[in-house]
Amino acid sequence: MKSFRILCALLIIGLSCFFFVPKAWAFCGFYVAKADAKLYNQASQVAIARSGDHTVLTMANDYQGEVKDFAIVVPVPTVLQKEQVKVSDPKIIERLDAFSAPRLVEYFDPDPCETIDDRVLRMPMPSAPMSEANEAVRSRQGSLGVTVEAKFTVGEYDILILSAKESGGLETWLVENGYKIPRGAKQLLKPYIRQKLKFFVAKVNLDEFDKAGFQSLRPLQITYDSPRFMLPIRLGMINAQAAQDLIVYILSPKGQAEVTNYRTVKVPSDSEVPLFVKDEFSHFYKSMFEKSYDREDRKVAFLEYAWNMGNCDPCSAEPLNPEELKQAGVFWLEGSEPVVMPRGRRRPVVSSDVFITRLHVRYTRDKFPEDLMFQETNQQETFQGRYVLRHPFNGKTDCPAGRRYQRSLRQRFEEQAQTLARLTGWNIDEIRKKQPQVQSQLPWWQDVLMSISGM
Repeated sequence: MKSFRILCALLIIGLSCFFFVPKAWAFCGFYVAKADAKLYNQASQVAIARSGDHTVLTMANDYQGEVKDFAIVVPVPTVLQKEQVKVSDPKIIERLDAFSAPRLVEYFDPDPCETIDDRVLRMPMPSAPMSEANEAVRSRQGSLGVTVEAKFTVGEYDILILSAKESGGLETWLVENGYKIPRGAKQLLKPYIRQKLKFFVAKVNLDEFDKAGFQSLRPLQITYDSPRFMLPIRLGMINAQAAQDLIVYILSPKGQAEVTNYRTVKVPSDSEVPLFVKDEFSHFYKSMFEKSYDREDRKVAFLEYAWNMGNCDPCSAEPLNPEELKQAGVFWLEGSEPVVMPRGRRRPVVSSDVFITRLHVRYTRDKFPEDLMFQETNQQETFQGRYVLRHPFNGKTDCPAGRRYQRSLRQRFEEQAQTLARLTGWNIDEIRKKQPQVQSQLPWWQDVLMSISGM
C-alpha cells in the first residue's frame, strides 16, 4: 500500500538566527530545503496520537489504481463502532510531514577582520447503512468461520469489522465478497487470528466517492483502546516487489517514542556539507539514507525528528495549531473535544504539550518479520536530521585574522568533501570538482611568507 502522493508547497526560506558561532551550530540558521515523504515512490504515512491506552491512528494511502479495486485490511484490537471511524483531511498528514522533515540549513561566515564587539547580534525570531446480507451469504460466511461484527459507511468508504477463526476462511471470504486482496494473504493473516484480533476492512463506496468529487482517497482515522502500542506492517508486504518506506508520526504528551522490537537509530545529522548540495538535496538525502540503511543491516527504525510541537528551530513549517492537532488525533489538549471511546465513553481532556517523533522504516519481509512495537518515553531531548551549508565570507580579508581565515578554507572544503563521500558513498574526486576554488587576495610569494610566519 502506497501513501498519498503529497503535493509539496513551494519551499520557503525561514530565518531562525543571524549570529554565527563557528562549529557550535546550536539549532539555528536559514532553512532552505527539506527531505519530505514525496522523495519516495512507495512511502506509506501513519500518524499515531496516543496517551495511556487510548490511540487515534490515521492512515494515508496513495492508491494509484481504479478506486473500485481499492481494499485495505488492517488488524485492530477490538470491534470498532461507526463513531470510532472517520475520514481525515489529507492536509494534516502534509503538515506533519512538512514540520518534521529532515532539513537543510545555511550559515554565513562573518567578516573575520571584524571584532565581536562590532557585530550586530540578532536574536532568533523569537452514511446510509449497508444492506443486510441474504441468508445464503450469512450461511457461507459461517461455514468459513468469518463473522461480520459491524458494518457501516463513513465518507466514501464502506467499512466492515470482521472476526475469523482461521486465515484460509478469511482469505476466501474476502475474495468471494469482491475484495481484491493479493495472493498469499493467508499466511500473514494467521498470526493475527491467533492473537484474536479483529479486522478493519475498507473499500470505496463508488456512489459516495463520485458525490464527494475528490480526486484521491482521503486518509482513514480510527480510535480505539488497547494496552498494546503497535503497528501491523506485515500485510503490506504481501505483494511488495521491493523495500517499502514507512514514515510514522507519533504524537505523545510525554516525550519521544521508540521501537522496542527493532533498534531505533538516529539518522546522521549536523554534518557540514558542500554548498552544491543545496541544488541536490533530494539526491543527497536519498543517497545518505540508503547508505545508512545498508550500514545498519537494513533492520532498524531511523529517528528523523523529535521535538515539542510548540516550537521548532529552524522551522521548515509552522508548528500545527490546536485545531490541526485535534484533526491529527490529539485529544488531550485543553479545549479539545473529548474523544469518543468504545461503548460511548468520553475520555476527559487534560492540558498537556504535544511531542512529535518521526520514525522512518524501510522494510522487507526478511528483515522485518514482526510488526512494529512502540513505547512512549519521558525523554524530551530534541533531535532533527539537519545538514549544514556554511558560506565563506566573500569580502576583503586584509588583516592577519582574515589571511588565516582564507588559508583555512582549503582544509574546510576538503573536510566537507570527505564528509559527503562518507555519508553518501559518492565519488570524492567528483565531489572535489564541484567545490569552490580558494583564491588568495595576496601575491603568491606574500601568501607563502605569511604562511611560514604564521600570520
